[in-house]
Amino acid sequence: MQLLIAVVNDEEKIDEILSGFLELGITGATILSSEGMGRLLTHDIPIFAGLQTLLGGTRPQNRTLFSVLSDEQVDDAVALLQDVCGNLSAPATGIAFTLPVSRVVGLAPELGGAALE
Repeated sequence: MQLLIAVVNDEEKIDEILSGFLELGITGATILSSEGMGRLLTHDIPIFAGLQTLLGGTRPQNRTLFSVLSDEQVDDAVALLQDVCGNLSAPATGIAFTLPVSRVVGLAPELGGAALE
């Protein structure tokens, strides 16, 4: 199992991502509002105000998505993110990564919720 973490810079794309996840059989995700470091620095620390011109494509709010996926779902989920958000290598689109999950508690058994040892 893998934990998918995706920071989506365009919060309006979350609904399309979640709909696509459902089509892929991914039925659970948690979404948090988030803000990037560059945005905070340019507004809260005056010495970094010049960064605003370099970070012009950044958005004030991001959405961070967390989802526990089977290993088989990861490639399709990342492909969907790139289809919806655009090339994640491009500036101001977002970032996605996965981490191995060694144990899950509280996830429905049909979704792989048995504790993994």
